Amino acid sequence: MPEQTGVPEYRPRELADALERGEAVQILDVRAPERAANGSVDLGRGDLFFNIRGSQVRAISRLDEVPLDPALPVAVVCGHGNDSAKVADHLRRLGATALSLKGGLVAWMDLVIPRELEPPSSLDRFVQLDRVGKGALGYLLVSDGEALIVDPPLDAGAYLDTLEDVRADLAAVADTHVHADYVSGASTLARDHGVPYYLHPADNVYPYDGTPGRLDITPMADASEIRVGRCRVRALHTPGHTEGSVTYVIDGHSALTGDFLFVQSIGRPDLGGKVAEWARQLWASVERVKRDWQPDLTVYPAHYASDDERRDDRSIGVRFGTLTAANEALQFREEADFVAWIERHAASFPDAYRTIKAINAGLQQASAKELEELEAGKNECALGGR
Repeated sequence: MPEQTGVPEYRPRELADALERGEAVQILDVRAPERAANGSVDLGRGDLFFNIRGSQVRAISRLDEVPLDPALPVAVVCGHGNDSAKVADHLRRLGATALSLKGGLVAWMDLVIPRELEPPSSLDRFVQLDRVGKGALGYLLVSDGEALIVDPPLDAGAYLDTLEDVRADLAAVADTHVHADYVSGASTLARDHGVPYYLHPADNVYPYDGTPGRLDITPMADASEIRVGRCRVRALHTPGHTEGSVTYVIDGHSALTGDFLFVQSIGRPDLGGKVAEWARQLWASVERVKRDWQPDLTVYPAHYASDDERRDDRSIGVRFGTLTAANEALQFREEADFVAWIERHAASFPDAYRTIKAINAGLQQASAKELEELEAGKNECALGGR
């Protein structure tokens, strides 16, 4: 049970662990409905999630005035953990087992959970780092004491902690593409550790007006390799979601697809304002991997939409043969039909994505408060918002 100092609290990892174990914990989000709709604690059972303004909860005099089960614990959530502590204290006085989420949703959005994956033969350790609030995934590859980090967030503390746990030295950092939904930590990590930052040069640019980016990169091209110990990570240029999107393939065993391929969808090609052009690039990328990849290769994406995509061990990944049979985006036989399907599913995306792209291209800076607002909510990088 979380440490009890003042109002008892759940630390984000403690709450995540409880929900992943299947414990029946009620989530009471006391923020305004529009904020809760933009991002919330969505692990666990949907029927145990409640959004009631904190002022309403603090006005009740009996527990039966709110739809909470008094027999189950309640995790109270606000933005930063201040209002939730007051609401939790009020609920406890009325007899509920209520705890406040320490740091609020901001801390939840930063939470990263490492999950061990089956390593290809040239790796000693292969770790998926799951940012559960964003539905975002990064990776740590370790071979002969050297490590490669792929797609880290700006707060890369969990990555560095995992690096220390596996007793490896950071050899390189890479992004599969310039992200739109979160600020990358790759450039900062590479600079601070004096290692290369790998990125395709087509993404070292602001896509909305063509302004060149200011990133210090080691450029990747199709068939380029990143050497990590005895492992050779091969880059496959897979444009469509972005013009510089790259998939990193390890031993023909695993593919880090970034936002190119997801378990249940595909990376949306409409974020750069060039839907038809990028959709045709995406078609070519899809056709290439359908031709070249073996069914038993495992796809590990940079995002997921829901717990439905998880495997039994809670990691996110799928055999390519399963993907080609079940993913709607991979069922088309003609480019025209694929492009038409893309255009039908194109939708609006958060205005913040333009700003995040500029930050990730080294063209803009933001304060901690601005970053908090920019990164609020789940990713919307899959076609159809999935």
